[in-house]
Amino acid sequence: MIYLDNAATTRIKPKEVVEAVSEALTTLGNAERGTHSASLGASRTVFSTRMKLAKFFNAEGPSNIVFTMNATEGLNIVIKGLFEKGDAVISTCLEHNSVLRPLYQIRDEGVGLSFVSADKLGRPNYEEFESLITPNTKAIISTAGSNLTGNLVDIKRVGEIAKKHDLLFIVDTSQTAGVFPIDVKELGIDILCFTGHKGLLGPQGTGGIYVRTGVDIRPYLSGGTGVQTYSEHQPPEMPTRLEAGTLNGHGIAGLDAAIDYINEYGMSTIHDRELSLMWRFYNGVKDIKGIKIYGDFETSDRCPIVSLNLADYESGAVSDELFERFDIATRPGGHCAPLMHKALNNVEQGSVRFSFSHFNTEEEVDKAIEAIRILSEEG
Repeated sequence: MIYLDNAATTRIKPKEVVEAVSEALTTLGNAERGTHSASLGASRTVFSTRMKLAKFFNAEGPSNIVFTMNATEGLNIVIKGLFEKGDAVISTCLEHNSVLRPLYQIRDEGVGLSFVSADKLGRPNYEEFESLITPNTKAIISTAGSNLTGNLVDIKRVGEIAKKHDLLFIVDTSQTAGVFPIDVKELGIDILCFTGHKGLLGPQGTGGIYVRTGVDIRPYLSGGTGVQTYSEHQPPEMPTRLEAGTLNGHGIAGLDAAIDYINEYGMSTIHDRELSLMWRFYNGVKDIKGIKIYGDFETSDRCPIVSLNLADYESGAVSDELFERFDIATRPGGHCAPLMHKALNNVEQGSVRFSFSHFNTEEEVDKAIEAIRILSEEG
């Protein structure tokens, strides 16, 4: 299989990640409160990974890193734990449903909600951010990169707007963490949500939140923590305040190894490789008859994603043909980004998304280009 669906999850993981998970499955216990070697081993693994992630994002320390099962859970914890009836939030039309649906839920409970629009290339209209701020606005929530178009958001620019108006700045890094350097202090990020199974190259079931010191989020879950057993309430200390129940120690062990791999292999090397493959594909298909490509390709830096359609064919049918005939895995349809599809005017058709990993090869990219050319000629 030629796997070009890496924006959904990276299928090929470094061997170090596979080995770490395998070892953890046979050695680790529950990280909370135990005194035996299996429990202590799990505790050390969890703490090691917090330390590495804190350094990775330039957080204040390991207690600022909260583990979740993915970015969606993290975004729900944040969005549903920060705002009260009467508050207002600004977001963008680039967002994934992992942001939109929690926002719609709190909107229905009395929180004001507005969106920065996008132009025909899917770029946010930055000048709208300040015009949407009201006395009740508490935060700006933005993706760092569109999962549909691959367009990057100028996070530093938006962070400066948030800081100027004393707003919290919350960023979804699902499509950028592990491929683009993220310094929460430099970018003015107060809360960052990430997933472990995409660019970070870890297992599914891993993710987390960075929470700036001094920002208080109400617990979304409560339960066992291994500490303060006799308290009726979730402990107030971070990260325990936002973590309840047994952590995914086996998955976290894999994420720990994945961070090591990225640091050793080089994030810039991964970035350059993925962008090289993406541009090779883009340049190979952009002039094929009937191909329409979505997003901003006027800038050189972007997520390694190309979304396209072939004439008026339904995107699911094209994706099926690519897999059944050419053994090429892509992702069709709506991509959980309804406002972005509306902005691009392809709600009904959706799009076929090709997304690249540094484990892909030029030969695979060329086969994908040729497959698109054949489908176009068959028309």
